[in-house]
Parts: sequence; C-alpha cells; structure tokens
Amino acid sequence: MKENKSVRLGIIGLGNMGSSHAKNILQGKIPGLTLAAVCDQNSERLTAYEKEEGVTLFTDADSFFASGEVDAVLIATPHYDHTTLGVVALEKGLHVLVEKPISVHKADCERLIAAYKNEDQVFAAMFNQRTDPRYQKLRKLIQEGELGDLKRIQWTITDWFRTDFYYASGGWRATWAGEGGGVLLNQCPHQLDLWQWLFGMPDKVRAHCTLGKFHDIEVEDDVTAYLEYDNGCTGVFITTTGEAPGTNRLEVAGDRGRVVIEGESFAFTRNEVPTTEHCKTATAGFSRPEVWEVQIPTKGYGEQHVGILKNFAKAILDGEPLIAQAKEGIHSVELGNAMLYSGLNDQTVNLPLDAAAYESFLQEKIATSTYKKKVVETKADADDFSQSF
Repeated sequence: MKENKSVRLGIIGLGNMGSSHAKNILQGKIPGLTLAAVCDQNSERLTAYEKEEGVTLFTDADSFFASGEVDAVLIATPHYDHTTLGVVALEKGLHVLVEKPISVHKADCERLIAAYKNEDQVFAAMFNQRTDPRYQKLRKLIQEGELGDLKRIQWTITDWFRTDFYYASGGWRATWAGEGGGVLLNQCPHQLDLWQWLFGMPDKVRAHCTLGKFHDIEVEDDVTAYLEYDNGCTGVFITTTGEAPGTNRLEVAGDRGRVVIEGESFAFTRNEVPTTEHCKTATAGFSRPEVWEVQIPTKGYGEQHVGILKNFAKAILDGEPLIAQAKEGIHSVELGNAMLYSGLNDQTVNLPLDAAAYESFLQEKIATSTYKKKVVETKADADDFSQSF
C-alpha cells in the first residue's frame, strides 16, 4: 500500500451495520481507510461521532454527496435505498461499497450496475462470507476438479432465529414496502451469494415460501427451494427465522466424493474411484467405492467485514483485485427473487429471471403492504435511511 495514503470514507446509514463499520475504522482496524463523514437522518445517531476529530456529520444525503469530504462511500441503509444512493454515489465519481443485498430485485440491480461506467472507480459489495477459509477451500476443490462433477447440493441454514421483538423494532421490517422480502432478502443474501459463487447459477427453481409462518409479518420467514442445473446437478436450500437452535450445514456430493461443512468442521469423504466409474465397472451389486476420510483443517471464519473493508481500501490505493465486485451481487438477488416468485405463484421458474415480471409482481405486494413509506425513487426521497437491517 502506498505510504501515507488514505481513503476518506463516508458511511451513510448508522444502524447496526453502519455503526459497526464505523467503529472498526475508528479503532484503526482498516489500514488505508479514514472515517471522514457519517450521514444519518436521525440526528441522535450522529452524537456518538461529535467528538471524533475529522469526522463531518450530515443528516441530509444530498449535502453528504455534494460535500467533497469523501473519496468513497459505504452504503449501509435499508435495502431499497441501496440502488438510489448507489447510483448517486457512482455519478458523483465516488468509490462505492454496498451492503448486502446490492438491491431488492433484479431490475434495480441492473439499474445500479448500469450506473457504473468508470472502471477507475472501485465498486464493491459487502459479501464478507467470501473471506471464510472453509468456503474458499471448498471453491478451490470444486474449481480444481477434486470433487468431480457435482451431483447434489444441500444447504440447511436455519440458525437465523428472530423474535417478535426484533420484527417490531422497526415498522419497515419484514414488509414488502420496507424491505421487499423476509429471510431471503434480509438474512440469507450471504448464503445465496456463496451458492452462486461456489456452484454457479441454476437453470430452474421450484420453491415453497410461507408468509408469516412463525411471526406476525407479511413476508416469508420459511423457505424450502429445489434447484436444478442443466448438467443434472440438483440442490435444496432450506432457511427460516423461526427455528431454534437451528442448523448451518452445507453438504456437497460430487462424482469423487462428498464434503460436509458444519461449524468449524470441514469433512471430505473422497472416493478412491469416481462413483460413475465404479458403477460401470463393479462386479458386485452392493459394492461401493473405497473412501478416504479427510478432515480438512481450517481455523476461524476469516476476517469477515474487516477483510472486505481492507480489500476495498487496497483496491482503491493499490489496484488489488476485489473479493466481491458489486456487479456479482445481482446473482444472489436473482436467486432470492426466483425463490419468492416460484413459491408465491406456485410454479417452476426458469432462469434467467424475467426482471420486469418480478418487479411488477413486487409492486403488487408493495401496494398492499402495511408499511406505507414510498419506495425511494430519487435521491430527494431518501428520507428514512437511518434504519439498519
């Protein structure tokens, strides 16, 4: 990293995530990043930064973007505002890091990505799970062919338990107009991103989504989805915010063996002979390939948010490749959209998803939403970006 160089970062949205990022920067955990400005319509959220030297406070998004105080912006607002504020930031020539998901629906993702026209700007997404060594090693195994052709994927991610108190903490929470969805849009974007990052995008999705199964909310809190790939691989994705203690277990079966990731364990049961070969050459009806039981060592869960922020700074200062380019964020949004569209319309959805059809479907849901805040359409409408998710 270039000596004595620092990126002046501004954070817009000081809810749970925005304030956490600000704390990490102020504690000096991110070389090359200086917190230069914070913006939140709720002035009470700004009081924590009044005594921080060199940090300018804003309650208005327009003033924040026009100030010239920042080189880069981290957008940590509710979901709908990611698109609008991201477009403004890109048009101002700023480097941009967007919290997950990059937008609520595929069409908005396309609008945001279309605003990125200058490759000298760094445009990144906060997909911090990509820093986890377990998933990095699994991706390497897949890419190097150690698992062979993938046959089956199952991810049960049900440790997202949330209480009624959580959902009551903000009127925008778990509403079509406030968030645009439930567990798929709020809690699971990281797993949906990892799914496409590891396994690619499926060709078909068939899902069952239950609205308000465990909570008094209008969006989905329980999902089971079946995914099909043209090469014959199938997948099942199960998630909910209504189960405790919950599970986070990823199982991947390939021609050359099976990987199970749960907790800090990474178990690889490797076939000595590929399944398809053994099936064709075995001389006994119940014979199975001999296996090696391998515990692949991993330590911890990576640098997570801090790692993404470090990478963002190095990308700006030194041209380091991004861990997660923002344009890749469209894939996880499309997966979540497809699951909702399939489940609520009781039909199989072919991918690529029809972005316009899903946007129209979502607008119908918004029209009946209990949360009446207008979905942000211009930067002047960004009047509620203080909430966190």
